[in-house]
Amino acid sequence: MIADAIRLILSNMPLILFVLALVIATLRRRPAAAERYLAWLLLLSVGLGGIWAGVFHIFFPEVAAASIGWQVSPFQFEIGVADTAIGITAVVAFWSGPGFRAAVVWYIALFNLGVAIGHVRQVVEAGNYSANNFGILLVITLIEMVLLPVLAILARRR
Repeated sequence: MIADAIRLILSNMPLILFVLALVIATLRRRPAAAERYLAWLLLLSVGLGGIWAGVFHIFFPEVAAASIGWQVSPFQFEIGVADTAIGITAVVAFWSGPGFRAAVVWYIALFNLGVAIGHVRQVVEAGNYSANNFGILLVITLIEMVLLPVLAILARRR
């Protein structure tokens, strides 16, 4: 029973971090809404989520590949390093100014666009409907791809 609970939490970590970021930002009152949501999404969803993904691609490539419906590949180390770098940079952005945050956000948006295209192509070309290829992780990727730049623009205007 405990093992099942741990497995459930671990397999849903991106969703948990995304929702947690939204909840914390909603409960806070300062700074303004756009800045709060942007900061918490960068820290938790993108930051810790990126580090989480990086750890799995680097240290547990079989688990990561299976969850996406892919074969283990040497490129997993590279994407793991990229995910970790994005995660660490997003964590740093939590404590940074709007210019740094905006740069991080645009990189994430473009990276997520490429990720989304790759995953949708896998569905079309290979019929890959695996949970982490065409599931909630893709939905979060698409939401962040649009939401983060909007929040960065709104925060910058303020």
